[in-house]
Amino acid sequence: EVHVVESGGGLAQAGGSLRLSCAASGFSFDDYSLGWFRRAPGTQREGVSCLISDGSTAYADSVKGRFTISSDNAKSTLYLQMDNLKAEDKAVYYCAVARNPYTNYECRPPSYRYWGKGTQVTVSS
Repeated sequence: EVHVVESGGGLAQAGGSLRLSCAASGFSFDDYSLGWFRRAPGTQREGVSCLISDGSTAYADSVKGRFTISSDNAKSTLYLQMDNLKAEDKAVYYCAVARNPYTNYECRPPSYRYWGKGTQVTVSS
């Protein structure tokens, strides 16, 4: 059974940093595309950054140059380093696992099947 658990959210000041972690289990971590998504109040869930199964990365335009996705395969953990946070980054952040292995999915929610419960990120201005 696949389990995905996010941690690391909290309150940060504008311009500050947070690091999110996603501990995953129940599948072959190396073989799947993995992603970070977020939902702000009143909006739909959107892709923030994804680590594609071929090793490439994808970022939303709004976070390019500020967020960095990485992984520790030995620990089956995905990370999202968020720097220079802005008020508009406030959202619930979710970690997700793609529907199938060995597939280069786009960084869009419909392509991802297994989801964590999310971690809240709040940015004060």
